[in-house]
Amino acid sequence: MKIPFGISQICKAFRNEIVTKNFIFRTCEFEQMELQYFVKPGSDVEWFNEWKKRRWAYYEKLGVKVDHLRWHRHGPDELAHYAKDAYDIQYLFPMGWRELEGIHNRTDYDLNRHTKYSGKDLQYIDQDNNNDRYIPFIIETSAGLTRTLLMLICDAYDEEKVASEKNSDSSEGTVSGTEGSADDWRTVLRFHPSVAPVTTAVMPLMKKDGLAELAQDIRNELKEDFATDYDQAGAIGRRYRRQDEAGTPFCITVDYQSKDDGTVTLRYRDSMEQIRIPRLELAKKIRQEIKDYKRNK
Repeated sequence: MKIPFGISQICKAFRNEIVTKNFIFRTCEFEQMELQYFVKPGSDVEWFNEWKKRRWAYYEKLGVKVDHLRWHRHGPDELAHYAKDAYDIQYLFPMGWRELEGIHNRTDYDLNRHTKYSGKDLQYIDQDNNNDRYIPFIIETSAGLTRTLLMLICDAYDEEKVASEKNSDSSEGTVSGTEGSADDWRTVLRFHPSVAPVTTAVMPLMKKDGLAELAQDIRNELKEDFATDYDQAGAIGRRYRRQDEAGTPFCITVDYQSKDDGTVTLRYRDSMEQIRIPRLELAKKIRQEIKDYKRNK
């Protein structure tokens, strides 16, 4: 390996305290993701700033509300004795701002200590630069996986008042619509499609007349590319609500028209918009929607 390079891992981490009022922020055992990035002394500030950019971009890629993220720089009373500089990425949880991960310039402290107590020479030999020898500096980024999961759920959770819903292209509207008043409340998880537990859900409008079999065929096609659910129980509006609560971005409804012309209804979670699309274009359309996804709330 040539400098610069990194070693990353995800593992169990432990601490000697449990404070139950802080939920997962102070559990004894938790999942941690770490990267140790080895760089040449003198280039550490450049690489430190580079990893700050990369880690911020990671949360943007997850579709997190950017206005719920902020940097916190460690002051003199917070900075670890071995650190040259350190920043935390914080998220605005319902209980306030909390740390998601830390990015630290650990200098050459770690490898110097290893050298001292192991008796092994850990100098790097730079064969591309006159065999110069030096102890690499370490840029570290350390993030909590469980905190990230909690952040994604908090960020995605929404409740809103909406009009009752049915398959707008169905002649069986009295069967497929939701029951109750003209307006109701829905709970929705607005996950970015790339991290949603289920990407697509296929639903036959009715269990009979071959619609269920056709829907199963479509589901078998889509599951090769996407995490795909199948749901045939209850009114179609209620099934949409169930998928909203699970954060499923795309629902595909198979109805009698599907048997006639090979089209299906594609329903969007965030807007609840429904469009008619040929069955053969589904996978391509969904891939493009994931690529172009922009959260509207």
